[in-house]
Amino acid sequence: MSYLILAGGIMLASWLVSSRLKSKFEFYSQLHLQNGMSGREIAEKMLADHGIYDVRVISTPGQLTDHYNPVDKTVNLSEAVYNQRNAAAAAVAAHECGHAVQHATAYSMLSLRSQLVPIVNVASSYMQWILLAGILMLRSFPQLLLIGIVIFAATTLFSIVTLPVEYDASNRALAWLKNKNMLNQAEYSGAEDSLKWAARTYVVAALGSIATLLYYISIFNNRR
Repeated sequence: MSYLILAGGIMLASWLVSSRLKSKFEFYSQLHLQNGMSGREIAEKMLADHGIYDVRVISTPGQLTDHYNPVDKTVNLSEAVYNQRNAAAAAVAAHECGHAVQHATAYSMLSLRSQLVPIVNVASSYMQWILLAGILMLRSFPQLLLIGIVIFAATTLFSIVTLPVEYDASNRALAWLKNKNMLNQAEYSGAEDSLKWAARTYVVAALGSIATLLYYISIFNNRR
């Protein structure tokens, strides 16, 4: 019962943060930049200012599909961010370039997260089935649930490592936007607020993963 209450609270927090994030980005998408630069132009300038010339800025279909790909060294911006000229687009573009700067400077937490990606990809394919089977066979074969817990712990570690990576990328983005006077005060405040709420989605995700991991551990510990 206590876990259900906790899980319900985390789900509610996740919904509230996601809703707030969406409303923030919609609001700051109406705050057009005085410098008239698009998200693509913001990204390209940030990369150049950091001496990074081997990373391409490209457009990717969909919404909230923005990401940095360290494999092919591309900053992938959703169509809206790539083309639009507002505070929200500037924030997202600079944030993704923050990941490119992390890669170029061998930021340790980004390297650790990259190493965890293949493990998490494999774990995600089988984890739920192993955990379910482990619970059903808890009395006869408890080791199976333990295997599932270890696999789930890897995904939880990934969520935890993601936090400093995302916060650091935002800090790098905001520092560059401010130091280079890319935005006026209102635009900068909008970019800062947008990134703050985006980071909170990762916090809620990490807390949810930790809570779920502890739940499975409690099931294993109380198997008798």
